[in-house]
Amino acid sequence: MNGEHASDRTVLKISGGDARKFLQDLVTNNLDNQGLIYAALLTPQGKYLFDFFLLEQDNHWLLDVKSDRAAALTGRLTMYRLRADVIIEDSGLSVQRGLGAAPVGAVVDPRHADLGWRLYGTDAGIAADIDWDAIRVEHCIPETGIELIPDETYILEAGFERLNGVDFKKGCYVGQEISARMKHKTELRKGLASVEVEGTAPVGTPITSNGKPAGVLYTQAGGIAIAYLRFNRAKGDLRAGDASVRLSA
Repeated sequence: MNGEHASDRTVLKISGGDARKFLQDLVTNNLDNQGLIYAALLTPQGKYLFDFFLLEQDNHWLLDVKSDRAAALTGRLTMYRLRADVIIEDSGLSVQRGLGAAPVGAVVDPRHADLGWRLYGTDAGIAADIDWDAIRVEHCIPETGIELIPDETYILEAGFERLNGVDFKKGCYVGQEISARMKHKTELRKGLASVEVEGTAPVGTPITSNGKPAGVLYTQAGGIAIAYLRFNRAKGDLRAGDASVRLSA
């Protein structure tokens, strides 16, 4: 077992008689799915606000979110709660992540098989040297606050369909109309993609093509990176500061 304690995560507990309906009406994925569920909460205009994992346990839900977004998410959920029978509180649990053989009670990360498992409990876990960024970059998996930017990112451009983070058959949720409209376009003109990089550039460096804006360079590992690109300009040799960028085959 190769595990790591994810100290930058907060696990909220959502309980009460209306908890399931409350969450189902808000988030991008379907709570009828089995196991760990990856989902997002959007603005009414269809832009990303928060991404998180949901897990049903007995008579409540665990919500696993990046710690620096937990307070804002709690505030947003409280705003939507109105008079519903819903209680939102800190569960006091921690998150352990790992690769290889999973311990009892662990659940598979639904975004990609190579992201291993997640375990919720009071044990801080065992420190391990796992380069999660390298795994993310290999599979073009965005991260909260890096490639996923509140009030800016559209989840389909960020690959949420490929990451099992959105369900187009579940019915209405906040921002659903815009997401559905983007789904039924012939093709996306912008989005996250894997690129090859020669040299280095800070996260957030603009990418240019013949001097014209072509995108933004994000997480890099082992000569490849995640980039947000305008696909009609992502041709030939691109530049990101002093680095040379090329769209991966």
